[in-house]
Amino acid sequence: MDPLDFLEPDELLRFFHCNKTEMSCMEKPHTFITQLRDHNLIPEDRFKKISRMKSKENLKKALYELLDWFETQRAEHIKVFWGSVFKETILSHYSTLRLLRNSLMDGSFHFRSQLPEKVDEEETDKGKRKELSEEEGEEQKKGKWVKKKKNQRSRSVCDDDEEQADPGPAPRKKSKKLCFSSPLKKGEKGDIWTWPIYKYQLPVTCGQQEGILKRDKLAKGEKCIVVKKQWFTPTQFERFAGKQSYKNWKLSIRCRDTPLGKLIQGGHLKSGRYKREFHKAKKSLFSSNPGSTVLEGEEEDEGEIEEREDRASSSSQESSADVTDEEGEAEEQTEQQSEGSHDSSKKVFKVTCGALAATLHVHRFASGTCGKSIRTETRWMTPMEFVEEASCSGSWRKYIEWEGKPLSVLKEAGILKIHSLLCRCTLCKPECEDAENQKNDDECCICRSDAESLVVCDHCPRSFHQKCHLPHIEDTIVGDSRLWMCTFCVFKSNQEYYYRDELKMEAALSRQISQHMLECEYLLLYLCSADEEQTFATNPSLYLQDYSTVIETPTWLGSVADKLQKQLYQTVGEFVSDVQLIFTNCASYNRDNSEFLAEGDRLKKLFEDEFKNVFNIRE
Repeated sequence: MDPLDFLEPDELLRFFHCNKTEMSCMEKPHTFITQLRDHNLIPEDRFKKISRMKSKENLKKALYELLDWFETQRAEHIKVFWGSVFKETILSHYSTLRLLRNSLMDGSFHFRSQLPEKVDEEETDKGKRKELSEEEGEEQKKGKWVKKKKNQRSRSVCDDDEEQADPGPAPRKKSKKLCFSSPLKKGEKGDIWTWPIYKYQLPVTCGQQEGILKRDKLAKGEKCIVVKKQWFTPTQFERFAGKQSYKNWKLSIRCRDTPLGKLIQGGHLKSGRYKREFHKAKKSLFSSNPGSTVLEGEEEDEGEIEEREDRASSSSQESSADVTDEEGEAEEQTEQQSEGSHDSSKKVFKVTCGALAATLHVHRFASGTCGKSIRTETRWMTPMEFVEEASCSGSWRKYIEWEGKPLSVLKEAGILKIHSLLCRCTLCKPECEDAENQKNDDECCICRSDAESLVVCDHCPRSFHQKCHLPHIEDTIVGDSRLWMCTFCVFKSNQEYYYRDELKMEAALSRQISQHMLECEYLLLYLCSADEEQTFATNPSLYLQDYSTVIETPTWLGSVADKLQKQLYQTVGEFVSDVQLIFTNCASYNRDNSEFLAEGDRLKKLFEDEFKNVFNIRE
């Protein structure tokens, strides 16, 4: 992105004037002046003289004189100057130039306080003072910075520089009193998005990527961010910046460290409706509208495809009496799917194929090869991929079983509905973004909620809310472009190095929890994810009026997670004691409720078994 596109020449020259000294102090400036020479911005003789210099002090003085000369003699080429030195190759050599470029980019240079008037030197002889001519005044009104010289003498940048003292620049006079000030008017806010210069566009960043945001395109819901002549939607720009693990562009894309969501909320920006405003907008992708599916017989997969083609063709002809355009019909069909997606079934079935076990999610199903609808412990698969993973060959409808019956039973019952070949939903014809979303869960692994943004693990299919994961996922981690690994994956990848020797229960419980925080966080997350109905997640007193009268010390998984996050436990035994209290309270309150008693016993046994496995306890 070129910040020069939205800055006027007088602003660039003002910025140049204030930073001449900084640029003259750059170490080893030969690459810098070579770039200026290559763009015909400085004379060849001055370039050669500076190139021969060895003294650092003389080099700084000579470089300042050269920049001063450019300001007075070649000011009309100021855009060419900044454009040439802001090349990435030059910026990699000089951190000073990179900082100056960033200052131009984010507009922070506007915050400079108003400079005092320029005074050359104290003069007592009034006759030495010369007023501006009318011609000079007209030139300065046009934005040209000119200077009349009293004497036509050439000021040598340097002599032969054989370690001799540099004579320094000759005294000179400014032909006009210059005044540099902030563009902000009195009483005007200093926020960059309120400045007139940014009325139509704003500089934005996402991670290390920089771009220009067009306000009107954002309001229309169009591609609104341009980077090197390439346009992106906010979500695409977020992905372009390497934010695959975060799905909330309103937080990750910023203008001067302020998230766009805050500017939209404050009325500084208007945002149209985008296809995926939040991560969970992709829920609308998973459609199961009966009108867009075709049932099939028990033929093998090749026959299935042929039958789908035939039936899709005949169905198309019957339903298009007044519509002859097949593409128009397909679009109408897709719209019906989107409308029906809100009513799509979210049933989950436990299935097997050979020795492999998994769960089938109906709302993700499209056909044997479309829609990653089967979830194993490690990833999402299509039915055909699941069959291949189990080293079976043949029809997925026969080899994948539910309760000992082939999956075709669910198809015949109308629960699984195969989409037509003409279907254009994002399961059947996914874009890159849609295909990427299918690799991870659609809801939080802990709270089972699919609200707004989820952070996805890059090593397993799990997704989390920032506050549901342990430890909580900070914004700085979300904004990092590096791959992120959840606590489940971190623990599993290091489990073999923890406890090779067997422990006694007493020894494990007496250990300091600060040395075993990862194990405890993993155990609690494991327990929370096993509580699929969220029975023990929240305070029972909120929905059971007499709970506090029966139970002295109410506790629940959420309270244990808070204490663990705040490091309020001293030993592993204190943590385990609180977890066991949850199930003790459950048994006390639900003596006459066999359903909750059974659920409590199930989770208690899961926790105890996993605890022994984690700490390698053998009794």
